[in-house]
Formats: sequence, structure tokens, C-alpha cells
Amino acid sequence: MKEIEHGFVMTGAEPNKNDGVENREAATGGLDVMLCFAIYGAAHAFTRAYKPLLEPLGLTYPQYLVMMALWAEDGQKVKALGDRLGLDSGTLSPLLKRLEQSGLVKRKRDAEDERQVKITLTPQGVELKERSAGVMEAIGEATGCSLEEVGMLRAALVGLKDRLEGAEER
Repeated sequence: MKEIEHGFVMTGAEPNKNDGVENREAATGGLDVMLCFAIYGAAHAFTRAYKPLLEPLGLTYPQYLVMMALWAEDGQKVKALGDRLGLDSGTLSPLLKRLEQSGLVKRKRDAEDERQVKITLTPQGVELKERSAGVMEAIGEATGCSLEEVGMLRAALVGLKDRLEGAEER
């Protein structure tokens, strides 16, 4: 019999690492009962929902997140932007390069510390914010969630992320 404890499905049986995949899935309840798999699936569904909304703007979902961060605070250094988005420089740099090639941002060495690179929006990047105004509303409608539900889901996911990051530090 399965017990639900802290949002995870517990079967009471421990998978044997020497058994086949089928035995491990039977002992753990399989992918469908795993919280991480549900979050993974929801993340992919969000990315698919954003795609047709962002294509007319010439953006991918990761590029849109970079632009959202810059619309909130222009002139960020690459390190601060990466920290804000949870991206390392190996992931962020190609995104910034493509955004610069598209004429949406400029990368410039910081005059005070030439080791640092500042990212600023171009006039086209600023204008794109207005053109993207309907994206969040359309995604909100696609979820079918009320504002209250969105707030509760967001709070639960942020809390989960914070606890997991805290566990990494221990």
C-alpha cells in the first residue's frame, strides 16, 4: 500500500539496484508518481505553450527569460544576470550572443572593471517589451488557473527550490 508523505508517494519498498528497471519502477511506483517527473513535464508543457507566442517576436523561451530580466533591470553585469536566471556563463553567453546579433542587447566591457561585461538593451530591445505584452496574459489563460492558484503554485515551487538548494549547501 502506498502512503503519501510530504507530497511524495512512498511505497514502503526500497528498490534493489541489482533488479531490472521494471522492478525498481514497481517498488517506487514508477515515473507517474514522482514529483520531479511531474515538474519536468510541466516545465516542458510551459516551453511548448510559449513557443508559438515567442516565435513572432524572434525569441526562444530562454532568450525571453533573459529579456524579462533585462526589462526589469537594464545594465546588469553578466555574472549578476546569470545568478538571477540560475544560468552559468557557458549557457548564458550563447544566449546573449544571439540576442546581440538580433540587435536586442549590447555587450560592453565595464569601464570600472574590464573583466566584467555589462548587458544593456538597445532601442529595439526596449521596444520588444511592448510587443511582448500579451505573452504573459496568454500563458495565464492557457494554464486555466486563477490568480490565487498561480500564487499558491508559485509559492510552493519557490519553497521547494529553496529547500532543495538548502540541502545542497549542507
